[in-house]
Parts: sequence; C-alpha cells; structure tokens
Amino acid sequence: MAHSKKIKVGIIGLGPVGAILAVKLQEAGCDVALCVRNEVKRNKIRESGLRLENVLQAAARFDKVFASASEMAGLDLDYLVLAVKSYHIPAVLEETAGLHSEKLHVVAALNGIDVEEQIAGAFGERRTLRMALNFAGTLVSPNTVKTSFFQPPNYVGSINDSCPDKARQLAGLLSGVQLETRAVDAFELLKRVWEKTILNASVSALCAVSRLTMAEAMSDNDTVELVEQIIQEAVQVAEHEKIRFSDDFTRHCLRYLKKGGDHFPSLALDLINDRPTEIDFFNGRIVAYGRKHYIRTSLNLSMANMVKAMSNKNITARIPGAAAQINKRILDKGLVNKNMPPAAYRNTDCYLGIDLGSAYTKLTVIDARGNALFRYALRSFGNDKQAQQNVLQTIAVSFNVRHSCATGYGRKHFFDTDIVKTEINCAAAAVSSLFPGEKNILDIGGEDIKIIRCDRYDNVENFYMNDKCAAGTGAFIAEIAERAQISVHEMSNLAAHSNYDKPLNSFCTVFAKTEIMNWIFEGLSAEDIARGIYLSIAGKIAKMRLDPGIPTFMIGGVAAHHPYLKTMLNEQFDKDIQILNAPQYAVAFGAAILARNACNKPAPHETGVKETVPATATT
Repeated sequence: MAHSKKIKVGIIGLGPVGAILAVKLQEAGCDVALCVRNEVKRNKIRESGLRLENVLQAAARFDKVFASASEMAGLDLDYLVLAVKSYHIPAVLEETAGLHSEKLHVVAALNGIDVEEQIAGAFGERRTLRMALNFAGTLVSPNTVKTSFFQPPNYVGSINDSCPDKARQLAGLLSGVQLETRAVDAFELLKRVWEKTILNASVSALCAVSRLTMAEAMSDNDTVELVEQIIQEAVQVAEHEKIRFSDDFTRHCLRYLKKGGDHFPSLALDLINDRPTEIDFFNGRIVAYGRKHYIRTSLNLSMANMVKAMSNKNITARIPGAAAQINKRILDKGLVNKNMPPAAYRNTDCYLGIDLGSAYTKLTVIDARGNALFRYALRSFGNDKQAQQNVLQTIAVSFNVRHSCATGYGRKHFFDTDIVKTEINCAAAAVSSLFPGEKNILDIGGEDIKIIRCDRYDNVENFYMNDKCAAGTGAFIAEIAERAQISVHEMSNLAAHSNYDKPLNSFCTVFAKTEIMNWIFEGLSAEDIARGIYLSIAGKIAKMRLDPGIPTFMIGGVAAHHPYLKTMLNEQFDKDIQILNAPQYAVAFGAAILARNACNKPAPHETGVKETVPATATT
C-alpha cells in the first residue's frame, strides 16, 4: 500500500505483542516510535533493533526509542498502540495525557474483556480501536522474540464504528507484510474479543496454577476435559450477552489450543514470576457477566480465585511442597537478620542490586535507609539455570522490591531489572554511602583489579584497572592454590604463620604454576607458598596508582576470602587499608543504593556518584 506521507505510529509496551507489531509496522513503511521503560531493553533496541524468530521471521531498526510516553508529545502521531498488560492501563493513560490530538487514534492491542473501556474514557470512543490478536511469542533476549504461533487472521475495528477507515488502513498495513489482519465492525469485533478471551481463560489460569505449558495441558485427557468445561461455561455466558458462536465452537477452540505450542501463556508467566495478573479481565470477567445473568460459572470462579490466592504474597510464601522448601532454604541462607521473620519485609519499601560477576552473581536487598536485609551468591555460569530464577523468585515473594539495578559483566544480557550501571559507579556508591568523602577503593574481583578514586563529593574522579592478564585476581589465586594443593579458604591462616619473603616471579598463570611446582620440589611448606602467592599479588597491586593521604577501602571476593592480603597491602603502602563489611557483596549493595536513588529521584548532588566517569587508565 503506497502512502504519500509516512503514517506515524507510537507503541507503548515492548513485550512479545508490542515487539511483533513494531517490526511489522516498520516493515509496512510506517514511522514507528517506541516507548521502552526498561533501560537494558531500551539500550539493546537502540543498538540492534528488534528481531522476530521462529514462526514469524523479520528484523527492524528504530530511530525513535524513548524511556517515557511523554517524550512522544511532539511526534504528531496518527496511531498510538497500547500493547501493555491491563493492570498498567491507568498509569499509561496518565502518562499519555499530553499526546491527545484530533488526528490521533488509539489502538488497544490487549487481551481480555472490557479492557478498552478505560482507554475510550480517556481518548473518546470515536478515536479508540481494538485488536483481537491470534499470535504469541516469548522474549528470548531484550530485543528478540521467539514467535510461538500465528493462527490468522487478527481482527481490528472501531469500538463504536465511528472510524472504520482507520481500522481498514491498519488492517491493510499489517496484511501487506504477511501479518493477515481483517477490519471488522463493532459487533464482529466484540465477538472476536470474547472468542480470544475464552481461549485465554480456558488455559491461562490452568497453566498458571499447574505449572504446565500449553502443549502439556492439551496433551493430557484430564486437563483437556477441564479446558472443555471452562469453555462451555463461558459460551453459555456469552450467549446471554447476545454473542452467538457456531455449534462446533468448542471443537474449534480445542483444535486452536492444541496448536498453541510448548510455552507458558502470559498470565502463567506473570504468576510464576510473582507479577500482577490479568485474571480479572479473563475468567474474572466471565464470572462477572455470569452473575449478571444468574449463571453459575463454578470452574471459571475456581480458576480466578486460585490465581488471586496465589498472587497474594502471604499465601504464596506458604505454598506447601518443593517450592516452599526452596524458598525457605534460600531465605535461611540469605537473610542478614536471622531473627527477623520474612513477612516483616513484605510491606517495607525494598531495593534490589544484582552484580553479575565473572565468577559469581551476587544479590543484595536493602531497605529505604540502606540497611542490607538479604545477601546471596551463586555461580554465574553453573549448569543449573534454575538456581538464579529460584533466588529471584524468593526475593519477589519475600520482599516488596520497588526498584532494581543490575551491574557486572553480565548486566547487558540481563533484562529483568529497572536500570543498569557500571561496576565502577556501584562500587563508589556502596563505599560512599558508608564512608563519604575522598577515598581510594580497591576492588579485586574474579577477573580484574580496579582502583577507584572518589573526590570529596563522592563522585568518581578516576579509575585504574590492571591489564588484560588476570594475574592477582580471584581466578589467578584459585588456579595457583589448586596447583599447590592448598585450600583457598586456608590460605590466609597458612600465610599468617610464615615469614617467607620471596614472591612468585611470574604473573602469567601458566608460568606461575610451573614456579609453584619448583617450590614444592624444593620442599617449601604450604605456609611459605601461601605467603609467596600473597606477596606476588601485593606487588602487582603496588604497581597500580593508589593515591596517598586519603583513606583506602578494599572490596570484592578476594577481600572476603583472603583477609591476610590486607596485611600484605598495609606493608606495601604503609597505611591501614579497611575492608568493607561483606566485601564480596559491596558492588551489589551499591547497585541497590543506586536503585533506591533512581526510584526516589533525588537531586543530583544526593546521588553520590556521577553517571559518567573519565577514561580508564591501565598499567
């Protein structure tokens, strides 16, 4: 379809639905602007665009990617597509108040019955369109959607038939790029919305409660029978609303659902991940209309109430079985105050910091005053991919997390947090929250060594890193200790009982291992070898720039597990270097501090750390 002027489309909500529509409308020649709240996802889309895989295959790049809807105010949009969850609609409508114009038409690309009413109330019925969509997908990365299925066509229409030309135009654009969409009148649209909602209501709550994928639910005769009866209840309610379906509608629904694929419906994922659900607009709305006509909807009521009960954090935390045992073990290990009942934190504003390090992922939850409530560490690249999800699930259930921040090596590939920051800024934020003023921060991690210089206002003034070689880092110590057959956890105690004064000559791990073997053949004790390893690390750090005359604080996993290294560094620099409490979690703690600051939007001078830092200097 040729247009003399590009149609301008804004899209709010870049989940699977919004992403698919964004790519296809861009492909259709529209000028598409995106509103993406999540910073990780927003940056990834700006850098690399969006990609669709599997059933639908396409890609597109976008020039206009905004953090808030208000930034679209000057774009003079033709269409505004809302592809958000129903429970986000009030907040979205408040934010889009400045986008109103006579030409703008709002498209509700949402699931559920009556979800368009709030939108029509804000923008007017004559400028509101609704879509019933028959595709689905899953985000496999911040900017990639694996499309699970597309069972054409989609439907679009004006909710009161006042702008059928706009519905036809939108349908033509999408159909022209192989996303078949039909423009329908308001009565047909209502029928298609009910049809799609009945399909969603029949399996979404069931999958959420049972933890079955659609394919698993539809391959079991017992659950298929349950799905069929949920559909029949809803059909009876629809008929009393003058919505008529064909005699083989139930059979059609079952055939549709069996093609749904091996994935969790959106509502199930929301419940599993302890997010609000749209149950009130699915089974809950069918129940409400059933009550209107005095029709019993026992199965839909049961599904709605079970989802609501499991959404309640106090009840979720007490679910019997394996999940509850996992949550309890994680809490028992991670709670800082073991005497405080977990329920105490569910009504307290909390903030989460995640440090995705090269060796370990560290998580810290703090309260509004910056007190650490929960700390947890697990291997970053372990075979058990579920372990990290279990910890995040426990945090979501046990703490009222208002804002979160990711940092570390893996931050750009982790998009379940609100913001991302560098390790430099997070380390500075952590130490500055406890010790304001000028300082050096020495951070020895699994793969690198950083020295961070903060000015008297707690801003990062400069920082220095070791060269690309991992000498002196946690990985170096672990490999050398293993060759020397010394337990990493015993090294500090062993070194403290030695007066040996010769360091390893080589910082290369390969050559250092050979040198260690020579020491062993020469009969050096484990105590002398441990001290020799520490001497080599202290010498390595001594070659980096550590400004004299100001306090120095040591953080990182090496500081946590090798306290004797502090003694060696005190001798090297002739000063008392302080080790932060729980030094391994310092960067995660700083990320939580920055999450709190971002959520509360303090004045610039209160943030403690500048968002930009000077160029790095290496030795």
